Amino acid sequence: MHKVGIIGYGKMGQIRHEALLEVGNCELIAISEPGEVAQTAGVPNLSHDEIINHPEIDIVIICTPNYLNKPLAVAALNAGKHVFCEKPPAFTEKDIKEIRAAEQLSGGKKLMYGFNHRHHDSIIQMKELIDSETYGKVIWMRGRYGKSVTADYYKEWRSKKELAGGGILLDQGIHMLDLFLYLGGDFDKVMAEVSNLYWQMDTEDNAFVILKNTANGMAASLHSTMTQWRHLFSLEIFLEKGYMVLNGLITSSMSYGEEVLSIAKSRTAAPAATWEDEERITYKGNNSWKYEMKHFIDAIENDTAVGIGNSTDAQKLMRIIDKCYAQADF
Repeated sequence: MHKVGIIGYGKMGQIRHEALLEVGNCELIAISEPGEVAQTAGVPNLSHDEIINHPEIDIVIICTPNYLNKPLAVAALNAGKHVFCEKPPAFTEKDIKEIRAAEQLSGGKKLMYGFNHRHHDSIIQMKELIDSETYGKVIWMRGRYGKSVTADYYKEWRSKKELAGGGILLDQGIHMLDLFLYLGGDFDKVMAEVSNLYWQMDTEDNAFVILKNTANGMAASLHSTMTQWRHLFSLEIFLEKGYMVLNGLITSSMSYGEEVLSIAKSRTAAPAATWEDEERITYKGNNSWKYEMKHFIDAIENDTAVGIGNSTDAQKLMRIIDKCYAQADF
Protein backbone atom coordinates (compact mmCIF):
# COMPACT_ATOMS: atom_id res chain seq x y z
CA MET A 1 0.00 0.00 0.00
CA HIS A 2 1.50 3.32 -1.09
CA LYS A 3 1.38 6.12 1.47
CA VAL A 4 0.59 9.46 -0.16
CA GLY A 5 0.90 13.09 0.85
CA ILE A 6 -0.74 15.83 -1.21
CA ILE A 7 0.62 19.36 -1.08
CA GLY A 8 -2.21 21.62 -2.21
CA TYR A 9 -5.68 20.19 -1.61
CA GLY A 10 -7.69 22.58 -3.74
CA LYS A 11 -9.56 21.46 -6.86
CA MET A 12 -6.59 19.67 -8.44
CA GLY A 13 -5.46 18.05 -5.20
CA GLN A 14 -8.94 16.63 -4.71
CA ILE A 15 -9.06 15.38 -8.31
CA ARG A 16 -5.75 13.59 -7.81
CA HIS A 17 -7.00 12.08 -4.55
CA GLU A 18 -10.12 10.73 -6.28
CA ALA A 19 -7.99 9.25 -9.07
CA LEU A 20 -5.78 7.50 -6.52
CA LEU A 21 -8.85 5.94 -4.93
CA GLU A 22 -9.89 4.64 -8.36
CA VAL A 23 -6.46 3.18 -9.04
CA GLY A 24 -6.28 1.56 -5.61
CA ASN A 25 -3.40 0.40 -3.41
CA CYS A 26 -2.90 3.99 -2.22
CA GLU A 27 -3.69 5.61 1.11
CA LEU A 28 -3.76 9.35 1.75
CA ILE A 29 -1.74 9.98 4.92
CA ALA A 30 -1.73 13.77 5.09
CA ILE A 31 -2.28 16.95 3.13
CA SER A 32 -0.86 20.46 3.23
CA GLU A 33 -3.53 23.06 2.50
CA PRO A 34 -4.08 26.52 4.03
CA GLY A 35 -7.75 26.71 3.02
CA GLU A 36 -10.84 25.60 4.89
CA VAL A 37 -11.26 22.71 2.46
CA ALA A 38 -8.47 20.95 4.37
CA GLN A 39 -11.04 19.93 6.98
CA THR A 40 -12.84 17.79 4.39
CA ALA A 41 -9.84 15.58 3.65
CA GLY A 42 -10.17 13.54 6.84
CA VAL A 43 -6.39 13.37 7.39
CA PRO A 44 -3.87 15.59 9.21
CA ASN A 45 -3.09 18.97 7.65
CA LEU A 46 0.67 19.41 7.87
CA SER A 47 3.27 21.84 6.58
CA HIS A 48 5.01 21.31 3.25
CA ASP A 49 8.19 20.21 5.00
CA GLU A 50 6.31 17.79 7.24
CA ILE A 51 4.74 16.14 4.19
CA ILE A 52 8.08 15.87 2.39
CA ASN A 53 9.92 14.48 5.41
CA HIS A 54 7.11 12.28 6.74
CA PRO A 55 8.62 8.83 7.45
CA GLU A 56 5.54 6.93 6.23
CA ILE A 57 4.90 8.84 3.01
CA ASP A 58 6.56 7.45 -0.13
CA ILE A 59 4.63 9.49 -2.75
CA VAL A 60 4.30 13.28 -2.78
CA ILE A 61 1.75 14.90 -5.09
CA ILE A 62 2.28 18.61 -5.73
CA CYS A 63 -0.78 20.72 -6.67
CA THR A 64 0.41 24.20 -5.73
CA PRO A 65 0.78 27.61 -7.39
CA ASN A 66 3.43 27.46 -10.10
CA TYR A 67 6.28 29.11 -8.20
CA LEU A 68 6.34 26.25 -5.69
CA ASN A 69 6.55 23.40 -8.22
CA LYS A 70 10.30 23.38 -8.67
CA PRO A 71 11.45 23.79 -5.03
CA LEU A 72 8.92 21.27 -3.73
CA ALA A 73 9.78 18.70 -6.42
CA VAL A 74 13.51 19.04 -5.71
CA ALA A 75 12.96 18.81 -1.95
CA ALA A 76 10.74 15.73 -2.26
CA LEU A 77 13.19 13.95 -4.58
CA ASN A 78 16.04 14.79 -2.20
CA ALA A 79 13.96 13.28 0.62
CA GLY A 80 13.65 10.00 -1.32
CA LYS A 81 10.02 10.36 -2.39
CA HIS A 82 8.33 9.55 -5.68
CA VAL A 83 6.92 12.81 -7.08
CA PHE A 84 3.89 13.67 -9.17
CA CYS A 85 3.72 17.38 -9.95
CA GLU A 86 1.20 19.51 -11.80
CA LYS A 87 2.22 21.58 -14.80
CA PRO A 88 4.07 23.77 -15.49
CA PRO A 89 7.09 21.78 -14.34
CA ALA A 90 9.03 25.01 -13.72
CA PHE A 91 9.54 28.48 -15.16
CA THR A 92 12.51 27.78 -17.47
CA GLU A 93 14.54 24.99 -19.04
CA LYS A 94 17.36 25.86 -16.61
CA ASP A 95 14.97 25.06 -13.76
CA ILE A 96 14.20 21.68 -15.33
CA LYS A 97 17.89 20.83 -15.55
CA GLU A 98 18.19 21.43 -11.81
CA ILE A 99 15.16 19.24 -11.14
CA ARG A 100 16.56 16.48 -13.35
CA ALA A 101 19.83 16.61 -11.44
CA ALA A 102 17.89 15.92 -8.23
CA GLU A 103 15.97 13.14 -10.01
CA GLN A 104 19.21 11.46 -11.10
CA LEU A 105 20.50 11.53 -7.50
CA SER A 106 17.24 10.22 -6.01
CA GLY A 107 18.09 6.53 -6.26
CA GLY A 108 15.52 5.70 -8.92
CA LYS A 109 12.55 7.62 -7.56
CA LYS A 110 9.86 8.33 -10.15
CA LEU A 111 9.06 11.85 -11.31
CA MET A 112 5.98 12.55 -13.44
CA TYR A 113 4.30 15.76 -14.56
CA GLY A 114 0.58 16.32 -14.98
CA PHE A 115 0.24 16.81 -18.72
CA ASN A 116 -3.23 15.41 -18.43
CA HIS A 117 -4.38 15.95 -22.02
CA ARG A 118 -2.17 13.10 -23.23
CA HIS A 119 -4.39 10.71 -21.28
CA HIS A 120 -7.74 11.63 -22.85
CA ASP A 121 -9.21 8.72 -24.81
CA SER A 122 -9.35 10.89 -27.95
CA ILE A 123 -5.64 11.73 -27.76
CA ILE A 124 -4.78 8.09 -27.09
CA GLN A 125 -6.65 7.13 -30.26
CA MET A 126 -4.94 9.87 -32.28
CA LYS A 127 -1.53 8.73 -31.06
CA GLU A 128 -2.25 5.11 -31.96
CA LEU A 129 -3.36 6.10 -35.45
CA ILE A 130 -0.28 8.26 -36.00
CA ASP A 131 2.08 5.54 -34.78
CA SER A 132 0.40 2.97 -37.05
CA GLU A 133 1.19 5.19 -40.08
CA THR A 134 -2.20 4.22 -41.54
CA TYR A 135 -2.45 7.77 -42.88
CA GLY A 136 1.26 8.30 -43.35
CA LYS A 137 3.38 10.84 -41.55
CA VAL A 138 2.22 14.07 -39.90
CA ILE A 139 2.63 17.06 -42.23
CA TRP A 140 1.29 19.86 -40.06
CA MET A 141 -0.73 20.59 -36.93
CA ARG A 142 -2.86 23.46 -35.72
CA GLY A 143 -4.08 24.08 -32.20
CA ARG A 144 -6.43 26.66 -30.73
CA TYR A 145 -6.96 26.81 -27.00
CA GLY A 146 -8.81 29.72 -25.50
CA LYS A 147 -10.97 30.92 -22.68
CA SER A 148 -12.35 34.05 -21.10
CA VAL A 149 -11.51 35.36 -17.65
CA THR A 150 -13.30 37.87 -15.42
CA ALA A 151 -11.93 41.06 -13.92
CA ASP A 152 -11.27 39.07 -10.73
CA TYR A 153 -8.33 37.56 -12.59
CA TYR A 154 -6.29 40.60 -11.50
CA LYS A 155 -6.56 39.34 -7.92
CA GLU A 156 -5.47 35.75 -8.64
CA TRP A 157 -1.94 34.44 -8.24
CA ARG A 158 -2.06 33.39 -11.91
CA SER A 159 -1.98 37.07 -12.93
CA LYS A 160 1.29 37.74 -11.12
CA LYS A 161 4.44 36.80 -13.00
CA GLU A 162 6.51 36.13 -9.88
CA LEU A 163 3.96 33.52 -8.78
CA ALA A 164 2.78 32.13 -12.14
CA GLY A 165 5.93 32.45 -14.26
CA GLY A 166 3.87 33.48 -17.28
CA GLY A 167 0.36 33.99 -18.55
CA ILE A 168 -1.98 32.01 -20.76
CA LEU A 169 0.84 30.25 -22.65
CA LEU A 170 2.27 28.72 -19.48
CA ASP A 171 -1.15 28.16 -17.93
CA GLN A 172 -3.13 26.62 -20.79
CA GLY A 173 -1.22 26.79 -24.07
CA ILE A 174 1.45 24.56 -22.55
CA HIS A 175 -0.98 21.64 -22.87
CA MET A 176 -1.31 22.15 -26.63
CA LEU A 177 2.44 22.53 -27.09
CA ASP A 178 2.87 19.29 -25.16
CA LEU A 179 0.41 17.56 -27.50
CA PHE A 180 2.37 18.83 -30.51
CA LEU A 181 5.50 17.21 -29.08
CA TYR A 182 3.65 14.01 -28.20
CA LEU A 183 1.90 13.59 -31.54
CA GLY A 184 4.39 15.15 -33.93
CA GLY A 185 7.86 15.01 -32.44
CA ASP A 186 10.37 17.69 -31.51
CA PHE A 187 10.79 21.15 -33.07
CA ASP A 188 13.94 23.19 -33.42
CA LYS A 189 12.59 26.45 -34.90
CA VAL A 190 10.27 28.64 -32.82
CA MET A 191 8.59 31.91 -33.81
CA ALA A 192 6.23 33.65 -31.42
CA GLU A 193 4.17 36.78 -30.91
CA VAL A 194 3.44 37.15 -27.20
CA SER A 195 1.01 39.92 -26.27
CA ASN A 196 -0.59 41.58 -23.25
CA LEU A 197 -2.68 43.91 -25.42
CA TYR A 198 -5.99 43.59 -23.58
CA TRP A 199 -5.37 42.87 -19.90
CA GLN A 200 -2.05 44.78 -19.90
CA MET A 201 -0.55 42.82 -17.03
CA ASP A 202 3.04 41.62 -16.75
CA THR A 203 1.90 38.26 -18.13
CA GLU A 204 0.60 37.55 -21.62
CA ASP A 205 -3.07 37.29 -22.55
CA ASN A 206 -2.37 35.96 -26.06
CA ALA A 207 0.39 33.95 -27.69
CA PHE A 208 0.75 33.03 -31.35
CA VAL A 209 3.38 30.34 -31.86
CA ILE A 210 4.72 28.72 -35.03
CA LEU A 211 6.97 25.68 -34.69
CA LYS A 212 8.99 23.86 -37.33
CA ASN A 213 11.08 20.72 -37.51
CA THR A 214 13.68 21.81 -40.06
CA ALA A 215 14.82 18.22 -40.65
CA ASN A 216 11.49 16.99 -42.05
CA GLY A 217 9.59 20.24 -42.66
CA MET A 218 6.71 19.48 -40.27
CA ALA A 219 5.12 22.63 -38.87
CA ALA A 220 2.62 23.45 -36.14
CA SER A 221 0.79 26.61 -35.10
CA LEU A 222 -0.82 27.53 -31.79
CA HIS A 223 -3.06 30.36 -30.68
CA SER A 224 -3.32 30.42 -26.89
CA THR A 225 -5.64 33.12 -25.57
CA MET A 226 -7.58 34.42 -22.62
CA THR A 227 -9.51 36.90 -24.78
CA GLN A 228 -11.46 34.19 -26.59
CA TRP A 229 -14.62 35.27 -24.67
CA ARG A 230 -15.68 31.65 -24.81
CA HIS A 231 -13.94 28.39 -23.99
CA LEU A 232 -12.58 26.60 -27.04
CA PHE A 233 -10.34 23.59 -27.68
CA SER A 234 -9.46 22.51 -31.22
CA LEU A 235 -6.61 20.30 -32.39
CA GLU A 236 -6.10 19.47 -36.06
CA ILE A 237 -3.58 16.93 -37.33
CA PHE A 238 -3.03 16.66 -41.09
CA LEU A 239 -1.15 13.66 -42.43
CA GLU A 240 -0.03 12.48 -45.85
CA LYS A 241 -3.13 10.36 -46.41
CA GLY A 242 -5.73 11.79 -44.08
CA TYR A 243 -6.56 14.00 -41.14
CA MET A 244 -7.85 14.04 -37.58
CA VAL A 245 -9.72 16.95 -36.03
CA LEU A 246 -10.52 17.00 -32.32
CA ASN A 247 -13.02 19.63 -31.23
CA GLY A 248 -14.00 20.04 -27.60
CA LEU A 249 -12.61 18.48 -24.47
CA ILE A 250 -14.48 16.83 -21.62
CA THR A 251 -13.90 18.74 -18.38
CA SER A 252 -15.76 18.84 -15.09
CA SER A 253 -17.62 21.98 -16.18
CA MET A 254 -18.10 20.83 -19.81
CA SER A 255 -17.32 24.43 -20.79
CA TYR A 256 -15.27 23.24 -23.78
CA GLY A 257 -18.19 21.24 -25.18
CA GLU A 258 -18.34 17.61 -26.22
CA GLU A 259 -15.12 15.81 -27.11
CA VAL A 260 -15.57 14.85 -30.77
CA LEU A 261 -12.88 13.34 -32.99
CA SER A 262 -13.34 13.39 -36.79
CA ILE A 263 -11.15 11.11 -38.92
CA ALA A 264 -11.05 10.87 -42.72
CA LYS A 265 -8.83 10.18 -45.69
CA SER A 266 -7.32 13.12 -47.52
CA ARG A 267 -9.30 14.65 -50.37
CA THR A 268 -7.47 15.80 -53.49
CA ALA A 269 -10.36 15.86 -55.94
CA ALA A 270 -13.52 17.92 -56.14
CA PRO A 271 -15.82 18.19 -54.35
CA ALA A 272 -13.37 18.57 -51.49
CA ALA A 273 -15.82 19.92 -48.93
CA THR A 274 -17.98 16.87 -48.37
CA TRP A 275 -18.14 15.47 -44.87
CA GLU A 276 -20.18 12.29 -45.24
CA ASP A 277 -17.12 10.07 -45.36
CA GLU A 278 -15.77 11.30 -42.02
CA GLU A 279 -15.80 8.97 -39.06
CA ARG A 280 -16.93 10.86 -35.99
CA ILE A 281 -16.31 9.58 -32.47
CA THR A 282 -17.93 11.28 -29.49
CA TYR A 283 -16.36 10.52 -26.12
CA LYS A 284 -18.81 10.37 -23.25
CA GLY A 285 -16.54 10.17 -20.23
CA ASN A 286 -13.24 11.53 -18.98
CA ASN A 287 -10.94 8.69 -17.92
CA SER A 288 -7.80 10.81 -18.15
CA TRP A 289 -7.29 11.40 -14.43
CA LYS A 290 -7.47 7.68 -13.67
CA TYR A 291 -5.27 6.70 -16.65
CA GLU A 292 -2.68 9.29 -15.69
CA MET A 293 -2.42 8.26 -12.06
CA LYS A 294 -2.35 4.57 -13.00
CA HIS A 295 0.58 5.25 -15.32
CA PHE A 296 2.45 6.82 -12.40
CA ILE A 297 1.64 4.09 -9.89
CA ASP A 298 2.47 1.35 -12.43
CA ALA A 299 5.90 2.91 -13.01
CA ILE A 300 6.55 2.82 -9.26
CA GLU A 301 5.28 -0.73 -8.70
CA ASN A 302 6.97 -2.21 -11.78
CA ASP A 303 10.08 -0.03 -11.49
CA THR A 304 9.68 1.04 -15.11
CA ALA A 305 10.37 4.41 -16.66
CA VAL A 306 7.66 7.06 -16.72
CA GLY A 307 6.74 6.98 -20.38
CA ILE A 308 4.30 9.90 -20.53
CA GLY A 309 4.98 13.19 -18.78
CA ASN A 310 8.56 12.49 -17.76
CA SER A 311 11.30 15.03 -17.12
CA THR A 312 12.69 14.64 -20.66
CA ASP A 313 9.28 15.66 -22.02
CA ALA A 314 9.26 18.57 -19.58
CA GLN A 315 12.67 19.82 -20.67
CA LYS A 316 11.78 19.75 -24.38
CA LEU A 317 8.60 21.67 -23.61
CA MET A 318 10.26 24.33 -21.47
CA ARG A 319 12.94 24.82 -24.14
CA ILE A 320 10.16 25.88 -26.52
CA ILE A 321 8.49 28.03 -23.85
CA ASP A 322 11.80 29.81 -23.22
CA LYS A 323 12.13 30.63 -26.93
CA CYS A 324 8.57 31.96 -27.02
CA TYR A 325 9.05 34.28 -24.05
CA ALA A 326 12.40 35.49 -25.40
CA GLN A 327 10.40 37.02 -28.28
CA ALA A 328 7.93 38.90 -26.05
CA ASP A 329 8.09 42.68 -26.49
CA PHE A 330 6.69 43.78 -23.13
